[in-house]
Amino acid sequence: MRQDLAFLFPGQGSQRVGMLAQAAEEFPEVAAVFEESSEALGFDLSALILNGDPEQLNLTEFTQPALLASSVALWRSWVARGGVTPSAMAGHSLGEFSALCCAGALSLGDAVTLVRERGRFMQTAVPVGVGSMAAILGLDDEVVSQTCAQVSADNEGVVEAVNFNAPGQVVIAGNCAAVDTAIAALKDAGAKRAMPLPVSAPFHTSLMVPAGEQLAEVLADITIEAPQIPVVHNVHAQTEGEPERIRELLVRQISAPVRWTACISKLQSMGAVQFAECGAGNVLGGLLRRIDRGAACAYFEKPEDLKAAVLALGA
Repeated sequence: MRQDLAFLFPGQGSQRVGMLAQAAEEFPEVAAVFEESSEALGFDLSALILNGDPEQLNLTEFTQPALLASSVALWRSWVARGGVTPSAMAGHSLGEFSALCCAGALSLGDAVTLVRERGRFMQTAVPVGVGSMAAILGLDDEVVSQTCAQVSADNEGVVEAVNFNAPGQVVIAGNCAAVDTAIAALKDAGAKRAMPLPVSAPFHTSLMVPAGEQLAEVLADITIEAPQIPVVHNVHAQTEGEPERIRELLVRQISAPVRWTACISKLQSMGAVQFAECGAGNVLGGLLRRIDRGAACAYFEKPEDLKAAVLALGA
């Protein structure tokens, strides 16, 4: 185990058709994970990831198992090449489930079926066109939170700060009208940019509580083990070793803010200096640089990058 190394697992937004295509050709672990996931889900996940319809892949119920399987496939490829074990892990939203699977708390079959249901519940909790999300750049977290609270208090509907991604980068979400009102108020408060996001539901808001209740019913039948590698959770930016506590946090996470900046700070307090993004894309590496310009991040999507990281970070 390398004490100064932490793994990060991406969430929704990192997906694209063809992700892991090179890794699937070179690493047998990728094909094995895709096959195992497809058996659990009852459809060909590999075909969707590598050659599928982008519109289908972008549907939440398909996006979530596709990204989880991709992260697990790269993790197993890392392990099979002799990659050193990190001292801790964290995942952004959906990525928390990927981290728990790679840490041994969830089986792959349970994890992919669980997040498919999670995606379905999240999409149906708020009808399409009723909710929206927006990224706010250039304001303190507290200003964003207070502005959203004021808009909600003025009976404009629900709008909340939901992703604390990096200093000066907060995502808000809620009812469409309330989000629009909050965007205008935040621009008046000095936001450098306020960008609506191309999503179909207000994730991580109180509007997702019904989805959490449905998820709790599914989770009740899922076996959760104590993680073999500590996982920092989005809800409170702490690690948990008790399976029932993890079960509770996974339910809460669906309607609670993602405290990503705090998660990175927690990993650093545990000794992390080097990070690795285990999944498609490099979104989390970009956020990491916003949080701490001095932090180093390796990427694993391409075979040459993963193999280079094995040599650089130790086996």
